[in-house]
Order: sequence, then structure tokens, then C-alpha cells
Amino acid sequence: MASPRVLLLIPPLTQLNTPYPSTAYLTGFLRSRGYEAAQADLGIEMVLRIFCRSGLERAFAAIKTDSQTWPGEVQQLLALETAYLDTIDPVIAFLQGQDERLAQHLARPGMLPEGPRFSSESRPQNPGARPSPADLARHRATLYLEDLTDLLHHTIAPSLSLNRYAESLLQSTASFGPIDEALQAPPDLTAELLIDCLREQLDRIDPDLVCLTVPFPGNLIGALRLAQAVKRLRPHARIAMGGGYVNTELRRIRDPRIFAYVDFVTLDDGERPLLCLLEYLAGHRPAERLRRTFMLGDGQVVFRDGSSEPDFSMDEIGTPTYQGLPLSRYLSIVDSFNPMHRLWSEGHWNKLTVAHGCYWKQCTFCDVGLDYIGRYDQAPTARLVERIESLIEETGQRGFHFVDEAAPPAALKSLALTLLERGLTISWWGNIRFEEAFTPDLARLLAASGCIALTAGLEAASDRLLEQMKKGITVDQTARVAAAFRDAGILVHAYLMYGCPGETLQEAVDSLERVRQLFRQGLLQSAFWHRFTATAHSPIGLAPAAAGIRILGPKFEGFAENDLRHHDPTGACPAWLGDGLRAAVMNYMEQAGLTLPIARWFDRRIPVPRVPRNWLHRALTAASPLEERAERRCVWLGAAPILEQQSQSRSRLILPTRSEDCCVSLPPEEAEWLAGLVQEATPKRKQAGQEYPRLSELRSRFPGRGRRTFARFCETEGWKEARRVGLILV
Repeated sequence: MASPRVLLLIPPLTQLNTPYPSTAYLTGFLRSRGYEAAQADLGIEMVLRIFCRSGLERAFAAIKTDSQTWPGEVQQLLALETAYLDTIDPVIAFLQGQDERLAQHLARPGMLPEGPRFSSESRPQNPGARPSPADLARHRATLYLEDLTDLLHHTIAPSLSLNRYAESLLQSTASFGPIDEALQAPPDLTAELLIDCLREQLDRIDPDLVCLTVPFPGNLIGALRLAQAVKRLRPHARIAMGGGYVNTELRRIRDPRIFAYVDFVTLDDGERPLLCLLEYLAGHRPAERLRRTFMLGDGQVVFRDGSSEPDFSMDEIGTPTYQGLPLSRYLSIVDSFNPMHRLWSEGHWNKLTVAHGCYWKQCTFCDVGLDYIGRYDQAPTARLVERIESLIEETGQRGFHFVDEAAPPAALKSLALTLLERGLTISWWGNIRFEEAFTPDLARLLAASGCIALTAGLEAASDRLLEQMKKGITVDQTARVAAAFRDAGILVHAYLMYGCPGETLQEAVDSLERVRQLFRQGLLQSAFWHRFTATAHSPIGLAPAAAGIRILGPKFEGFAENDLRHHDPTGACPAWLGDGLRAAVMNYMEQAGLTLPIARWFDRRIPVPRVPRNWLHRALTAASPLEERAERRCVWLGAAPILEQQSQSRSRLILPTRSEDCCVSLPPEEAEWLAGLVQEATPKRKQAGQEYPRLSELRSRFPGRGRRTFARFCETEGWKEARRVGLILV
């Protein structure tokens, strides 16, 4: 058999604004190995077939021919049919960035039909910030699409949601039975349009292997609908399924019914399993030597993992490609004016990974034993920058989202220096841990290299709980790290949990008070609070008694296994607490309600916080100044210095930056020494193999006279000014 043709598909729905990166990673890898690989995002294609004039005409006709008596909100939207049909194409074009001149018009009340989403829109607004017409137009267009989505969801397309697809079916998936039953039902409108999109791709590629990525629970039904159609339209094609949902929830498949839809289910990183599958399909590898692959054998589910080859390193996986995923098709929506929150839903971000896995991998609530966390491998900086340059050339976009579990501080430092050395301008954000290694100076370096935002897990703003879950950080430490990012102009988002094993109501209330103080001082710009859930592969799920909880279920019935119900005899965080926590954070993100008592967010009595009102101030002022240790290196973030002789005893050193010129007056020998240091520490001037100067070298080379030691010089205004404007120690 000739080399198999591969088609990689993203099923509905992941994101509307940018492609989910899994197929881009694998397509780039397969092409680097000489395979003919193509990709398509059928989620965005399905959405565009619904949200156009012809799609809505078909939808409204189907709703009106249904004999049901629809509730008032549906009737309200049906009455606006003509207005929706007249506006849908311009709105989609605007959200795709094709017609920005519509912004002023769309921003005005009355231009778009306004359904229930407009009337119930009660998100708090930052009183000090008024959205631009373009932002307001995108927000109103987003509400407009949400209204139409609600209409379809409550009538003829119950599977549809703007960022999910049939997720309600996935609430309890221990058994494949309910999914199998749903897939036997006639397709609704969205499924019909999805299959139309698939048919076009099959006609274009005629693949031998179709690969379906299932990153989230809400993608599973869409993926299996596609697999069902591939079986009918291209019986010769084989079908493989993988992705984040598969890797966490389908590790113990026993039910053979799923193999009526797909031929293979692969686990963990897809590169090696896919390569083995392609060799198997070409007749060059026996089934026994596949890698981490479920398939049927004699009517039973068998797991094949006989390949002896190692997984590919971060240096070997190739560069992702977006060819086949036209970026102009995606919709840039605005469901919040919060600048950090908008990063998830607005505009395209090229996706890359700094390091595979997590370098910490100790948190008891995390899947630390699974490959995506447990196998740590860092991409060489030079290779990572090559991929950045390649994606800029391919997409024309300079925005990057590093999708790490936790990007290591040392790797980000190396990346930032290399970007500055090459003069490569990008804008980037990613996920980290709140490590004390992220000093104020490192934060400034990351910002200078293009870092605009970072996300990290605080989880519980309680030192007792953080220690219990082996998080490896403290709340005070988190505050200092967040302050370093704030001072560098970097936005920060925190992931939070409530209901952790043993957590009391008092501790949850105290956590909210600390979070309130972090928001009020601008150390957090965004956060999300969710309820703790034990998972099957985490240390807590594997040894619940050690965490003081008892697992109640669900019973594994041969299909999915991940989220576990549990009983916590010592914990006291009721479910109603979540509504108040989320309401508080939603307001804080819009700079509203920051001075209100936190009891304001709850409709039941809660204890008074025990956290001092000045906790944050004390945490920040208690931090010791940067220890100028010998191993730290000097980096200058400004332009070339200018040295001027003022007199025999004084010289003036001008230290230019992009925003100001700093002037310091020093003895000539000290001014010359500092000018030389700045030049030596400038990334653009660094020669290949040359290292940035160490503090230990500075001490030995310092030309001070008499009692003017380097330590004393570090206390002078000249040194402090140089440090303030851009001489950092990292």
C-alpha cells in the first residue's frame, strides 16, 4: 500500500476565535515525516453554515413547521425573523474582521434585534472605562449570536452551544449506552450541516485514515457523528480518535460498542501512536507493535502497546501548521470587557509549547501520573524560536499562546533573552506556577520580550490547604509574584477551587477576602472559581482515604472514568457557596464591588472573614529586597548609553530607554565602568557564545576608590536609577 493519506478533524465545538492546536501540531509533525496530511476545523465550518442567511432561513422554517407551542422567549425571537435574516451576514463579516466600518453602526442600540440576552445582560461595568465603539459592537454582536444559539438550542438543535456540543449527554458517561442511543436518533439541523462540511473534506482529500481529536467532553458526540458519517460515505477509510478527553477519561475502555464508530482509540501524545498506525495500515508493522492503542480483536477490546520506539522529544515534533485552517474564517467575540478574559475569546493566537508536562508534578488534585503531566521535556530555546519565526511567516500573526501545563521560569528566561537578542517582536501569554523564581526583574524581562499576560493556579488562598495539596507555594508568595507581574505591566489570571478535602466554610470565606484584596490592588485582573472534584487518576482519586474522603461513584461500566463523586466528613463547603464566589469574582473582574463586605455576594449567612484588612500590604512589605547574589546576570533593556565629560571629577551617563532618557552623574571611572557594563549586558550586542556579565565579575572589576566599594555603589542614586530604568538582574 502507498503512504496513507491522513485527514485530521476538529469536531464541534472548541473555540470560535482560533483553531484548537492539536491538529496543527500533528499535521506539522506528519508532514515533517513525509506523510500527506490535511486538516479541517468542522466546528467553525458548521457554525458558519448555521449563522448565515440561508442557514437561518432553514432554521426558522423548521421551527415554524414544528407543531409545538413555544414559550414566550422563543416567540419573541421568531417575531424578529426578518431582522435576523437581514443582519446575520454583516454581523458575521464584522466578527471575522472583514468590515470594521460597521462598528459605529452595530454599537448603537436598535440596530441589531435584541432578544433575552440583551435584557438580562447585567454584567458589572468598570465605572472608569468606557468601551470603544468597536468593543461595544463586538459585545452586542456576541449577545446577538447567543440569542440565536439559545433559540436553536431550545427548539430544533438541542446539541448546540457556542463553545460546547451535546455536553449534557456527557454528564455521566460511565456507560456508552446513552451515547450510542443518541447517535442512533435522526440528525438534527446542526448534525446535518456538520455532515455537509465533512462531505466536502472527504471529496477533497479521499483519506485512508481520518483522525478525530476530542479535547473536551463536549466534542465527543460531534466526533462520533463524524465517524458515523465517514463509515457511511467512505467505508474504506479507517478512523482513529484521541485527544485530552480520551487521554483522561477513556483509559480503561472495555465496551466494544464504540468500535462500531471508530477503529482505533489512542492515548497520550499522538505522534508515536499515529506513526505506528500509519505503518500498520501500510502493512509495515503488526498490530501487536502499535503504541498505546485500543482496537477490537475477536470482538473484544484489546490494548496494543508493543512498540519499542521512544516517544518523540520536544526537539523532534516539528513545527505546527495552520494550513487548512483559514484564520479569516474565525469569529472574534467579546463576552466580557475584562482585558485578561478577552484573551480566550478574541483574535487568533499561534499555539506553541515551551515544555511538555509539568516540572513540579506533585499536586494531589492533578493527574500527575499521566503522560501529559508526568513526562517532562523542555523544548530547546533555539528550536522554539525557529517555530515562532516559521509561524509568523505562515500566518502573518505575531501573537503566541504557550499552552504549557506550567512553563518553567528558566525556560521563559532563556526564551525572553533570545527574542531580545534576535530583535524578534511578538506578543505572548501562557500558564505558569506562582514560583518565587518569578522575581520582579524576571517579570520585567518577560514583559520586555512581549509577555502581556500569565495564568496560574492559586487553587485555594489558604496556606493550610496549599500545603495539604502539595502545591509548593504560599499565599503571601503568590501575592509577591503577582505584584512583580503587575509592576511589569503583565496581566494575571488565577484558577481557584472551593470544596477542597477538609476545607471549612471559614477557610473558603477567608480565601475570598484574600482574593478581594488581590483584585483591589490590581494584582489579579481575572479569576475563575470552580468546585473541587476528585479525579480517577490523581493522587486523591487513587488514595482517597489519605485525603480524608470516601469515593461514592460512579461505578465504572466499561466506558469513561474520570470525575468521581465523594463524601468529605470533615469538609463544610456547601454547593451554594459557589454562586457567591463566582458572583464576587465576576464583579471584581470589572472593578466593581471591591470595597463591599464579602457577605454581600451570598444569600445565606457566612462567617466574618478572619483575614486582616491589611493582609496584602503586610505580605508585600514583608518581602525582602532582591538579594543581589553573585550568580545573577545583568541584562540591559534599554538602548546604547551616551557618555559625556562634565568636568575632571564628574561624567554624565545618559541611559536611553524607549520611554525616557535617564541621566546619572558619576566619577569618570565609575561612569565609564557602568557604560561598559550596560553595553556588555545589551541583548542585541551579545555575541555568539558570550555570556551576560555576572555580579561577581562586576565586584571584581568595579573601579571604586577608597571606601567606595561595589556594595556602597549599589546604594547610590546612580545605580538605583540604572536599575529602575532597565538594568535587571536575572
